[in-house]
Amino acid sequence: MTIALYVLGVLVFAVGVAVSIGLHEVGHMYPAKKFGVKVTQYFIGFGRTVWSRRRGETEYGLKAIPLGGYVKLVGMLPPEPGADPRRVRRSNTGMFTQLISDARAAEYELVQPGDEKRLFYRLPWWKKVIVMAGGPMVNLVIAFLLFAGIFGLHGTYEPTTTVSVVSECVVPAGEEERACTAADPRTPAAEAGLLPGDEIVSFNGTEIADWDELVGLIRANDDGEAVIGYLRDGEPRTAETNTTVKSVRSLDDQTQFVDAGFLGVESTVVKERHGLLFTGEQMGLMTWDTVKALGQLPVKVWGVAKAVAGVEERAQDSPVSVVGAGRVAGEVTSDVESPVASRVVFLVSLLAGLNLFVGMFNFIPLLPLDGGHIAGALFEGMRRGVARVRGRPDPGFVDVAKLLPVAYVMAGLLLVMGLVLIVGDIVAPISLS
Repeated sequence: MTIALYVLGVLVFAVGVAVSIGLHEVGHMYPAKKFGVKVTQYFIGFGRTVWSRRRGETEYGLKAIPLGGYVKLVGMLPPEPGADPRRVRRSNTGMFTQLISDARAAEYELVQPGDEKRLFYRLPWWKKVIVMAGGPMVNLVIAFLLFAGIFGLHGTYEPTTTVSVVSECVVPAGEEERACTAADPRTPAAEAGLLPGDEIVSFNGTEIADWDELVGLIRANDDGEAVIGYLRDGEPRTAETNTTVKSVRSLDDQTQFVDAGFLGVESTVVKERHGLLFTGEQMGLMTWDTVKALGQLPVKVWGVAKAVAGVEERAQDSPVSVVGAGRVAGEVTSDVESPVASRVVFLVSLLAGLNLFVGMFNFIPLLPLDGGHIAGALFEGMRRGVARVRGRPDPGFVDVAKLLPVAYVMAGLLLVMGLVLIVGDIVAPISLS
C-alpha cells in the first residue's frame, strides 16, 4: 500500500509538471499564432520523439526526456545586415562568429516563399514582449489558481490571540520537551495566572490585532514590566507580571536563536478560509522570497555539489531538481499517518511553488531564458522610441543573434546546475524526517 501511494504521488506530480510545461509553451504559441508568426513545432520534452502529429503547419508531439518543452517560432533571429540568410558564412573569423552564422542559417531552413512577413523578429517590440512573457505568465497564473484553491477551499491554519497552553516553567532552548523540575523558574504567564482559553486583547496598553503583533511586543519587552489585558469567559481582566529573557528561535531564520522577551503562552490555532485578495498578498510575499532565492541559487547549488562530494552535509533549505521534488511528493503521499487532505494540499502547494519558481526564473533577463528575449524587445522599443523623438532614422530590429555566445554560456551553466541537483537528489537527498 505504501509503495503504491509513493508511486501514485510521483505520477501525480509528474503529470502536474508535464501539464505545467505544456501550458507554458501554449502561453508562447497562442499569442504568436494570433500575431501571424509561423509556428512549426510544439513539443513537451527533449531528445528522441516519442509521438507527434501534424495539424496545419505545426507539428505537436512528446519527447523522451520530460524535463522541459519548446515551441519553434520561425525567424527568432534577424538576418545579418546585407547578407543572404540562407547562406552559411564560411570566413574564418572565430568560433562564436561561425556559430552565430550557422544559427542564422538554421532559422531560415523552414522559411518558405511568402513567409517573410511572418517571421518573429519582424513583430513590433510590444508583440514580442507579449509572446515571450506569455509562457512565464501562464506559470504565475497556474501558481495563483492553485494557491487560491488551497487558501479558499482548504484554508490555512492561523494562530489567534486565544491561549491554548500556558507553560509552567522556563526551560533552556532545545529542552522544551522535558518536564519541569524544581530548579526551573515559573513562566511569567503562569505567575500572572493566565489560563488556556484566555483571549489576550492588549499588552502594556497596546491593543492586540493578531498573534504576530503580540509575539513582537513580548519579544521587544525583554525583562520589563508587562500589563496584560485579556478576556476570560467574555469578562475583561488585567494581569501584571514581568517578562523574562530567553533564547528563542529567530523569526527571520528558524535555524538561529536570539535572546528575547518571553511570556510562556502558546496560541490556539484555527483553520480559516481566505479570498483572492489574501492569495494575492501571499503571492507577493512568496514572489519576493523567490527573487531572493534566485539570487542565492549559485551558492546553494555549490553547497549541493559539496554535499555530493561528501565535503559537507546537504542543507535542508538547498534547492532540489524535479527528481528531488518528485521524491518528496512520493514520500509525503505515502505517509499514511497524515490526513489525506493534508497530503493533497501538500502536492498542490508543491506544484504551485514549482510554477511560481519557473515563472520567476524565466523572467531573468538573460538568454536563452524568456527574460533575455523580453529584455531585447524592450531595448528595441526604447531605442526606436528615442530615435523617433530625436528625429533620427529608425535603427531597426535588435540583433539578438549577437548575444548567442551569452546564451550558450548560460545554457551550459544551467545544464551543469541541473545535473548537480539531480545527482544530489540521488546520492545526497534532503531528509524529511
